[in-house]
Amino acid sequence: MGILYQDFLPEDLIPSLEKFSISGTVLVQAAPTSEETDYLLSLYEHYEWIYGVVGWLDLSSSTFPEQLDVLMQQQGIVGLRPMLQDINQDDWILQDQVIENLRLLIRNDLPLDLLITDRHIPSIEALLELLPNLRVVIDHIAKPDISKVGLHKWKEEMNKLAKFPHVWCKLSGFMTLADSWEAADFKPYIQHVVQSFGSSRILFGSDWPVCLSGGSYEEAVRVVFENLPNLVSASEREQIFSENAKSFYKLKERCAING
Repeated sequence: MGILYQDFLPEDLIPSLEKFSISGTVLVQAAPTSEETDYLLSLYEHYEWIYGVVGWLDLSSSTFPEQLDVLMQQQGIVGLRPMLQDINQDDWILQDQVIENLRLLIRNDLPLDLLITDRHIPSIEALLELLPNLRVVIDHIAKPDISKVGLHKWKEEMNKLAKFPHVWCKLSGFMTLADSWEAADFKPYIQHVVQSFGSSRILFGSDWPVCLSGGSYEEAVRVVFENLPNLVSASEREQIFSENAKSFYKLKERCAING
């Protein structure tokens, strides 16, 4: 795991937040355990600049409704993320039990982060046909293989997802998508996401601390900022780097309290 084989705690992120005048951030789960989600929520309680937590629950469990009720009673939960990229079954999310549980997310207006690759996109498209009101954000632009020729196929797949109005896309994870990179390598991907989803349905994600295995926090910001189309206005950049996350994760109250 290289540089990632160590503890990363909120204090380690503060210098980067201060450098870029970032007032708050959202924690996203990295392990499929309820214990990790509880730990992230404890950090939310202690740090005012943690605006919310995207946690984990087993969406295939028959006891999911009860678990969700308990989780929704806690302050700070703003979404859930199943670890689809680590599940061998590509259509896992189309199981009857999972679909039934996802309907509860719609009722609770709780969105879903999707950590997927291209092999999952047909199943995600089928899911969205079944549940068009499910609010979803695609993490790491669906993790295309930057080092291989596949841009055209990826564009087609992202267009399919973008046609659903409740699907958003997170501009994140770029530096770990290729063994070696220059910022310009990601330009066609970032610009296509902007073209396909529009500036109101995309949001920046640092992918910290995982991004450190491919670069720095500063480079994670620069890769996105420098590769946005020239036609993106200053107000649209503010949407992408701030306002859209507040809207998607419904962070307005926490932001209003903490500035």
